[in-house]
Amino acid sequence: MNTKLKCLLLDDELPGLTYLKMLCEQIPELEVVKAFNRPDLFLAETAHLDFDLCILDIEMPQINGIEVAHLLKGKPVIFTTAHKEYAAEAFDLDAVDFVRKPIELERLQKAVQKAIKQIANTKHSKKFVYMNTNQGKSLIYFDRIFYLKASAIDSRDKDVLLKDGSTILLKNISFEKLQSILPPTMFCRINKQEIIAIDSVLHFSFDQITSNLLNEQNKPLMFYLSEVYRNAFLEKVKI
Repeated sequence: MNTKLKCLLLDDELPGLTYLKMLCEQIPELEVVKAFNRPDLFLAETAHLDFDLCILDIEMPQINGIEVAHLLKGKPVIFTTAHKEYAAEAFDLDAVDFVRKPIELERLQKAVQKAIKQIANTKHSKKFVYMNTNQGKSLIYFDRIFYLKASAIDSRDKDVLLKDGSTILLKNISFEKLQSILPPTMFCRINKQEIIAIDSVLHFSFDQITSNLLNEQNKPLMFYLSEVYRNAFLEKVKI
């Protein structure tokens, strides 16, 4: 992979979290986006962060790492714990790896290499998805999508504009679910109501995106870039 894996860390014990972050910063293939010592804060922020991988402690108060992983909707996870009895449950979740504490750098590096291979295989092999639409179960190719937005009739549904000019309505699906399905290198959420294909971007400013699609007046279609999603957008366009 030419780019680093963007990683989130979660461990409720600050010394353990500090040590884990130090190890991750020694792995060239990793970029630590943010480290958390509280599961509730971690879950509250994941919807607004651009990341590829999570490294999670399992034993935490209120909600454990296994439960957190269930809520990540398919994002790759490496578990860390001092308790081997969680291993079977972790692998039932298709975890990338299960690293015993105390964590050693070499062992963590092996887990990261597994994650790199898994993510690369997924991104290269998956080019389309089956989704529930107003036309039934539809096959939608990622490279044919221009943008997605909340339906004006029912915000639980999402309008999709395809690059051939046709539209399709996705039934009862959240933006969070869409973000877990769409290839992260191809799409970016730009505000509360819209996700845009990166290759549809022509120009952008602080709070506005000019697309390469023309409207009915034969002028470029414009999009609002909100502050909440600006940093993630700038990361994806390599600024």
